[in-house]
Amino acid sequence: MNSNYILNGLPEREAKPRERGFTMAMDKGLSIREVEDFLDVAGEYVDIVKLGWATSYVVPNLQRKLDAYRAAGIPVYFGGTLFEAFIARNQFEDYRRVLDKYNMTFAEVSDGSIEMNHEKKCGYIQTLSEQVTVLSEVGSKDAEKIIPPYMWIRLMQAELDAGAWKVIGEAREGGNVGLFRSTGEVRSGLVEEILTKIPFEKILWEAPQKAQQVWFIKLLGANVNLGNIAPSEIIPLETIRLGLRGDTFTHFINNGQPIIDA
Repeated sequence: MNSNYILNGLPEREAKPRERGFTMAMDKGLSIREVEDFLDVAGEYVDIVKLGWATSYVVPNLQRKLDAYRAAGIPVYFGGTLFEAFIARNQFEDYRRVLDKYNMTFAEVSDGSIEMNHEKKCGYIQTLSEQVTVLSEVGSKDAEKIIPPYMWIRLMQAELDAGAWKVIGEAREGGNVGLFRSTGEVRSGLVEEILTKIPFEKILWEAPQKAQQVWFIKLLGANVNLGNIAPSEIIPLETIRLGLRGDTFTHFINNGQPIIDA
């Protein structure tokens, strides 16, 4: 990890490529120049980039964008909504051809916008896992649809068993559905119950809001997997992970006890 001077006692961050402490950035339509600037500043702290929902269909210079990320050693994947758009039109094989056309090594399987039989979803995961590394998303984009904790656990485990590398806890780009209430507040009981059954390194929590990132880091430490992070928030997130921002400043010093003689 890059550092400009020495500070003792910071949390140890796993080195890339890592299984834990994974940061997924969401690109919602950056220009090539913006991608280059983003990577110049924050590329070291980004593990993977999602081209949000189906932005890859309309963004200009898609291949150049993919090339820019890959040149920095950062894999990219298309948002799960694009997968759903193909499935809703009965174009699964076309979707697989698109992955091949752009040499994608990751794909997201989700059912947040459409109703899908779960066995069928797991079948898509199994098929795609023979072609790419699959991230599967659990949770609905419908704020009115509340999934009980036991069902989150059952769905996540089934998708891991089907071949998903990691499962994603849905929150949308706004962080106000799925894992979170409409206010952005974490459904803490839900998260804690999920963690009784699913290993934390297998879960990528979508947490676009700072308060959500702080909550997960305080619960699970610096090396929790977090996603849907805005490019401009990558550096701020890394400082939160390291206890170098007020929100987590005392959390990693003296075992989280307040500093008396600072």
